Amino acid sequence: VQLQASGGGLVQAGGSLRLSCAASGRTFSNYFIAWFRQAPGKEREFVATVNWSGGRTYYADSVKGRFTISRDNAKNTVYLQMNTLKPEDTAVYYCAAKMGIVAGTDSNEYDYWGQGTLVTVSS
Repeated sequence: VQLQASGGGLVQAGGSLRLSCAASGRTFSNYFIAWFRQAPGKEREFVATVNWSGGRTYYADSVKGRFTISRDNAKNTVYLQMNTLKPEDTAVYYCAAKMGIVAGTDSNEYDYWGQGTLVTVSS
């Protein structure tokens, strides 16, 4: 399984970015794909996850209402639309995959990881 994250960059507070996670290497019908983030000096934290086949979504409270996770099965890609960005959203964002029917918010539950993409939100 290969995951390729992209779309990070520098944006002003209040702005928007869309991250992409391209998945390859197998079929993902029984997988959850998630986004995690890690800010400098902090632990990696859960952001959002989506069930690949059913479109079930879960969000961290800190991003609920501002971020939207979605997937395009035809393109094997999961997106994270980030709106109303805040300086505290600054972090390296990672996409990850886990098999199963139960959504997970713990990074230890995820078996496959992409490289990170840096999001910097200036005040």
